[in-house]
Amino acid sequence: MMNAVKRHVPLRTCVSCKSKRAKRELTRIVASPDGGAEVDPSGKLPGRGAYLCRVGACAQEPPDRGRLEYALRVRLGEPELAGIRSAIETIYKVA
Repeated sequence: MMNAVKRHVPLRTCVSCKSKRAKRELTRIVASPDGGAEVDPSGKLPGRGAYLCRVGACAQEPPDRGRLEYALRVRLGEPELAGIRSAIETIYKVA
C-alpha cells in the first residue's frame, strides 16, 4: 500500500470576517508601490497583501477601510476603495 503524501495547504485570514481559509479560496488585495491598493487575481503580485473571502458576506460587502488599511499599512482614499470594490465585482461577478 502506498503512503499518501499530505501536501501543505497555505492558510490565510480574511481581513473582514477573520476566518481562516486556504489561500486559493480568498481574493488577494495588494498594496502598490505608489501608496494605493489593487486586487490581485493571480495572487502573485509583489507587495504586502490582505485577503478577503470570495463567497458570502465578505464578497458582497465592501471591505472595511480601517481593517484593510491596517493590514496593507497604507492610507486608502474613497477612489481606491471604489476601485477595489468594482474590481472584486467584475472579477467574481458579485452583484
